[in-house]
Amino acid sequence: MHRGLHPAERVADYTARGWWSDETMDALFRARVAAEPDRVALVDPANKAALTGESPRRLTWREIDAETDGLADLLLSHGIGAGDIVGLQLPNTVELVVAYLACWRIGAVVSPLPVQYREREITGLGALAGFTAFLTAARVGERRPAEEITALRGDLPALRTVIAFGDGLPDGVVPVVYAEGAAERVAAHTAAHPADPNDCVTICWTSGTESTPKGVPRTHLDWLAMSWATVDAPRLTGDDVLLNPFPMVNMAGINGMFLPWLRVGGVLVQHHPFDLPTFLRQIEQEKATYTVAPPALLTMLLAREELLAATDLSSLRLIGSGSAPLAPPMVRGWQERHGIGIINFFGSNEGIALLTDPHDVPDPEERALYFPRFGAPGVTWSSRIAEQVSIRLVDPDTGELVTEPGVPGELRIKGPMVFPGYLGGEALASPFDADGYLKTGDVFVIAGEDGRFLRYVDRAKDLVIRGGMNIAPAELEGLLAGHPAVAEVAVVGYPDAVLGEKVCVVVVPRPGAEPELGDFVEFLRSCRIASYKLPERLELRAELPRNPVGKILKRDLRAELVAGEGA
Repeated sequence: MHRGLHPAERVADYTARGWWSDETMDALFRARVAAEPDRVALVDPANKAALTGESPRRLTWREIDAETDGLADLLLSHGIGAGDIVGLQLPNTVELVVAYLACWRIGAVVSPLPVQYREREITGLGALAGFTAFLTAARVGERRPAEEITALRGDLPALRTVIAFGDGLPDGVVPVVYAEGAAERVAAHTAAHPADPNDCVTICWTSGTESTPKGVPRTHLDWLAMSWATVDAPRLTGDDVLLNPFPMVNMAGINGMFLPWLRVGGVLVQHHPFDLPTFLRQIEQEKATYTVAPPALLTMLLAREELLAATDLSSLRLIGSGSAPLAPPMVRGWQERHGIGIINFFGSNEGIALLTDPHDVPDPEERALYFPRFGAPGVTWSSRIAEQVSIRLVDPDTGELVTEPGVPGELRIKGPMVFPGYLGGEALASPFDADGYLKTGDVFVIAGEDGRFLRYVDRAKDLVIRGGMNIAPAELEGLLAGHPAVAEVAVVGYPDAVLGEKVCVVVVPRPGAEPELGDFVEFLRSCRIASYKLPERLELRAELPRNPVGKILKRDLRAELVAGEGA
C-alpha cells in the first residue's frame, strides 16, 4: 500500500522540530483554490496543437480544481484509490498537472515516466513498481502512447486500467470524460479515506546514467519540506510567472517548478518539447519572471546576442540552472549584460536541493563555483532549510570525516527532505550510512572564506584515475565550457595499459570551429591546472548522448571509446 514510509520516530522528531507538519499536497492545492479561485493559474504549451492535437488552454484555480475532481472520480470509478500505483506518461501540459492533483486527491501514487520512454523502460519499471493503472495521451507528436501501452498490457501483470486524454483511442482504453456529480463523490471518498502526510505520493526514477534506474518513493512530508528550498532561493511570491521547460518527472520539474507554484500561487506556464523560439516567445508573451534552463543553453544564448536582442526579457529576473557545473563567464554574462541572476542548482531525486542564489552570494564567480555549506560555523543562509540539513564530507577510502579545505570527500546528508529509501530496498545496498546519512556518491571539497562553501568535484564513479591520481571531469568540463570553440563538452576516462586511465575530451564544436587537441591542452595550461589532468585524446561529435531528462550518458561515451580501441 506504500503507506507510512518514514519510521514513526523520525516523523515525531521532525514534526516536533517544526520541519514536518500535517500538510498534504491536496490540502496545499485546495488552499490556493480558496485564495484566488478565478485567477488564471496554469497555461498550456504554445505549441500544444502540434504536440497532442488539442488546443492550448489557460485554466483558473477553480477550473483546475473541477478537472481534478473529474479525473479523480474517473479513477475511482475504475477501482483506482489509495495506495494504487498509477504510471503517468504525459508531456508538460495542463493535463499533466491535473493528473498529479487527481491522483493525490484520492491517495493514489504517481510514477511519472519521461515521454521518451518506450517498451523496454515502461515494462521494466512498470513491473518493478506494480502499475495498476496507466494514464497517458492518445498522441504525443508522431507517437500513439495509448496504443503502445495497450500492446504492452501482457508484460505488466498488475495493470488493470489504461486511461488516456484525446480522441481516436484503441479498444480497451478509457477516455477521459468528466461525469456530473464528480465533486460530491470525490468529497465523500476523501472524507472516508483521509491522507496521511507520511503516505507515498510519487515513485520517481533515478536517471540511469550509469545503471538501471532505481525507484525513489517520496511522501508528502519530504517533498513539501524540500519545496521550501526552491521557494526561498528565487524568493517566489504569488506574483511570479514560472515558465517550466523541464519534464515534470523528477526533482527539476517537480521540486523546481510544480511544488513552488503550489506553495505560493502565481502562474505556471508549461513548455514541451523544448523549442528555443517558442521558449523565448513565451518569456515575452507570458511575462515570465522565473525559469530554468541547462547551462549549455544559457552559454549558447550569450553567444547569440541577436536572439536575445529580438526578445523582450524585461520581466525575467532569475534563471535556475544546474545538472552540470556552471561556467563563471556565463553566470557573470547574464548578470552584467542582462541584469538576470543565475541560481546555481545541485539536487538529486533522493535527497537535497543545494541552491546558490544572488541574494546570499552576489558575486557571480563564486555563485558559479560554490554551494552553501550548511552548518559552517558562524555562517548564516537565508533559506529556512539551512537549519534543517545536516551535512558532512567523508573520505571515500578511509571513512574519516573531512574538515580541511580542499580535501575531497563524499557528500552525506540528513534532514527532512531526504527520501525514505529505494523501492524494493531490501534487495539493494542501503544508501544510508550507520549514522543515517544519505551517501550521495557526489564528491565535494570545503572552499571559500571561513569554509562557508562546498565546491563540487564530481560523481565518485565518474572520477578518472590516472596513475593513481584522481581527476574530476566536472572541473575540466567547467573550464572547457569557456573555450570559444566549445558548444558542449564531456570528459571521460579511457583505458590505458600503463596508467590505468587517461583523459578524453568529447566536444560538440561551435558552428565553423575545427578545434584540435592541442588547442584545448594549451587553453587548460593557461588555466594553470596540474599537468596530470590534461587530456590526451579528443573526440568531436555532432551531439552528446543523453537520457530522456537531458543528462549526458557518459557510460555510452566510455563504451564507444573502448570499442574504438579494440577496432
